[in-house]
Amino acid sequence: MQPRTPSSPTRRFPIGFLIAGILAASLAGCSLLKGKKDGEEKSLASLMEPPTPPELIGQAAAPRGLAPIRISGVGLVNSLAGTGGPADPSPYRDQLVDEMRRNDIKDAFAILEQDDNALVRVMGTIPAGAKRGDPIDLVIESPLDANAETLHGGWLLETRLRQQKILGGRVRQGGLMAMGMGAVLPRSAFESGDDPRLATQGFVLGGGTVQESRQMGFVIRPEYQHVKVAAQIAAAINRRFFFFDGTTRRGVAKAVEDDYVEVEVHPRYEDSLGRYVSVLRSIVIDTSVSEQQTRLRTLASELADPATAAEAALQLEAIGESAIPTLIAGAKNANPELVFYAAESLAYLDRHESIEPLVRVIQTDPAFRYPAFKALEGAEHPGVVDSLKQLFDQESIETRYGAFNVMRQRRESGGMMSSKKIGKTCMFYRVASAAAPAIAISTRETPEVVVFGDCGPLRIDGAILGPLGLIVKPNPANPQQLRVSRFQVGEPDRRQIADATVAGLLEGIAAVGGDYADMVSVLRTAKSDGAIAEQLAIDPLPKPLRTYYRNEGSEESEGE
Repeated sequence: MQPRTPSSPTRRFPIGFLIAGILAASLAGCSLLKGKKDGEEKSLASLMEPPTPPELIGQAAAPRGLAPIRISGVGLVNSLAGTGGPADPSPYRDQLVDEMRRNDIKDAFAILEQDDNALVRVMGTIPAGAKRGDPIDLVIESPLDANAETLHGGWLLETRLRQQKILGGRVRQGGLMAMGMGAVLPRSAFESGDDPRLATQGFVLGGGTVQESRQMGFVIRPEYQHVKVAAQIAAAINRRFFFFDGTTRRGVAKAVEDDYVEVEVHPRYEDSLGRYVSVLRSIVIDTSVSEQQTRLRTLASELADPATAAEAALQLEAIGESAIPTLIAGAKNANPELVFYAAESLAYLDRHESIEPLVRVIQTDPAFRYPAFKALEGAEHPGVVDSLKQLFDQESIETRYGAFNVMRQRRESGGMMSSKKIGKTCMFYRVASAAAPAIAISTRETPEVVVFGDCGPLRIDGAILGPLGLIVKPNPANPQQLRVSRFQVGEPDRRQIADATVAGLLEGIAAVGGDYADMVSVLRTAKSDGAIAEQLAIDPLPKPLRTYYRNEGSEESEGE
């Protein structure tokens, strides 16, 4: 073995130093791994940490389920007086034949060839918040290739209505959403004009029945999506709105997912879903008692400012019972616009202090008439009936019919109006009124004729010619009576003596086999011929979304 020379020295390290180096390297590697793990845990923790929600529900979530659902189907109108088919080949006829076969109806093609039947398209709209069993109006029309002359006197047979879309040149159908059936009211019965389509288009009032309840809720915005935020929103809603199932209190809201809260419609808002959603959006997600007192003072100030009063009233309504004193004070303001906003919220809180200011605004400000009636419609206080009764003496037929529309649904109003059913579907009402007599006819929801005040006798010069062989003449033997007749090919002649009043005329038409469409048509003709001197209005209900002119104090025209 060669000895090492000084020119090639060997460096020597103590063993302890080597061990220390190895340990240091090992510890350095561990610290790097640990740092990486700690960073991942912190990142995961930040993801799991719920975001801080904004002040109001409307800032954190958007409502879902408020869009109306359009439904349609193909049906058959029968009982026509030879004014129907035969229907030519078409996609609609094929669809109806398939529907009839699925329901074990034999000889479908032979049925469509008969001239007392007419193929029709049937359309409807299911509103947001609709429940199973709710009625809806249906729109019908007979296509040109169905070859119908008029749908007057027809009856829509049971029709299935679904959502339908055309994809790839074919009609795609969804599940069953409504069933339709009922008497047809053609447009020609209440509209003037030479367009032949008026006779083959019309409505079936309240003829649709919803088969599936609609759900609504709130979708949480992406930046706030978290299970705890969803739970906070549901809890905030349930503090304000709840039911009592026997002795158990149950909230209307339920956090279904981290991004969705399902909400039931509270009974007080069943006919005012838009208002309900606006109030829900105005609920504070998380607040303490001390914060609420500060908030009430702020909202009281905003309620006194026309620029912020409408929103402030909604937020006060969203607070509930604690906000009632603030709203009562607001309803005493000298500004009628500010009074209305406060009184409207008080009505939805079922406070009697809302009644008098809302009735006053109905009389004076047409722009607020529709929402004021809506607010009073569901108010439980018995004073609503007595206050609305005075509106029957207003000259405006819109005001009178709007009050009637609210009163008709209340049990306490039974002694203030008389009613009776005429024929199969028409309801006739007589309402006492000190104003000029007037007649209102409905072409929505319910077949009804309403007479306000004491209408004079009908004065017919010659004869009134109604649809399908219907003739009304004065009775020569008694000028206080009418002779109502109907002459149709293949049917026995029918005649009836009736009183020369609106009610008598309607009863005479029903006695000779006439329906609501006949009644509406004859009343319109009688008015145009001068046999009826009183005002005759069709659907004279207050209109929504009118403009309020602050500088002028009210809308320029009622549009009646």
